Amino acid sequence: MDLNEKLGILADAAKYDVSCSSSGGTRKNKNGVGDSHACGICHTWADDGRCVSLLKILLSNECIYDCVYCINRSSNDVPRASFTAEEVIELTMNFYRRNYIEGLFLSSAVLKNPSHTMELMLEIVKKLRNEHGFFGYIHIKAIPGADERLINEAGMYVDRMSVNIELPSDKGLEVLAPQKPKRALLKPMHQISNKIIENKENKRLFKKGDSFVPAGQSTQLIVGATPDKDLSILKLSEALYGNFNLKRVYYSAFVPTVTDPRLPALIKPPLLREHRLYQADWLLRFYGFEADELLSKSNPNFNPELDPKADWAMRNLHMFPIEVNSAEYELLLRVPGIGVKSAQRIITARRVGRLTFDNLKKIGVVLKRAGHFLTCQGKTYDSYSSNEAIVKESLISANLQPKSKKSVLGQMSLFSLVNDSGTDENISEFLLTDSPSNNRQWLSYYNQPQDGRLLLSDIHL
Repeated sequence: MDLNEKLGILADAAKYDVSCSSSGGTRKNKNGVGDSHACGICHTWADDGRCVSLLKILLSNECIYDCVYCINRSSNDVPRASFTAEEVIELTMNFYRRNYIEGLFLSSAVLKNPSHTMELMLEIVKKLRNEHGFFGYIHIKAIPGADERLINEAGMYVDRMSVNIELPSDKGLEVLAPQKPKRALLKPMHQISNKIIENKENKRLFKKGDSFVPAGQSTQLIVGATPDKDLSILKLSEALYGNFNLKRVYYSAFVPTVTDPRLPALIKPPLLREHRLYQADWLLRFYGFEADELLSKSNPNFNPELDPKADWAMRNLHMFPIEVNSAEYELLLRVPGIGVKSAQRIITARRVGRLTFDNLKKIGVVLKRAGHFLTCQGKTYDSYSSNEAIVKESLISANLQPKSKKSVLGQMSLFSLVNDSGTDENISEFLLTDSPSNNRQWLSYYNQPQDGRLLLSDIHL
């Protein structure tokens, strides 16, 4: 098999891994090739909102595991290929010199065993850095079950590492990925987290030395392959951020690529659920929300009509309206239509004088949304209403966007343009097939109601 054929197979196989943005890694050029800047490798956005890298490949798709949801599962009949270390290096350097890429995102199926796979990936990044003088951005997957020394050494050469948990509950792992026990997934995350802290402390004390995974670690969760509720997924993300200091948790709508009674019979990927989880994740990281504020056991899934922040505001209308000239920063962040930058500008501007609604427009506040929750100098906005139904309708209409005729799902190709055959224009719904028996069979594998989250006590290793 020639290199172009391998590239076609292994670039396509990598498209299901979404956790590939750089998020702030920097690495200076030391008389070599390339720089890693904060912009990173993900500089292109697909029309479904995903950040796409041109060189995003698997080292191999020849996997020893048989995870039910994965297109590369060992029992699946798909074309198989593996790169050699020299082939990955050649591709990376040639694509970089042609200005096609800014770095490398390298993942892999588990070839032979975890340590063997990790050793091959380590060989690639070492040669890129030491022999070819490549100082661009590199993100690799840490392989659960690999020797700790291999992971530690690889972390000194790369900008980011990630360990994909994939499934958000113990039961999901047991049913769909029995060869991946929870502890095996969490152990390398714990190891990387501790090593990052240790490395930062050493650099603080001794002022010199190489950085260990300077852009941090991330993970990915699949949404819709198991019956786990949004609350369970969000609480797991909250625990991962708190315990492992992750840079990002990525959410990937389950794409049905294989047929199996243990999987849900989906018509479309649950892209709306994925979108809502990203919105809620942002609220956890930058807006001071907690998972239990956004969802509850009585309301475990996100509202399909309202974004999580607007939905929270609707459930807490008794707290509003607030006076923009005196409200605390933390409360301003909870107003729909006010973002982090807008809230900071409000705090700065009101030191000079009292604000009006015209001032808020210039600051960047979206008054179509925020107007129902604010007063300026005791006055309400023109469209203000205390009627819950009117406020909800206003928030929904403010969110509506013109529908595009076509929505093309897929990864950019190195060989040809994405065609415009597209899919149904309303791709954001999470729909099961019309055959209830298929999904009753799927749910039968989860015979007891599952809380769905990895408990905090379990995350501490």
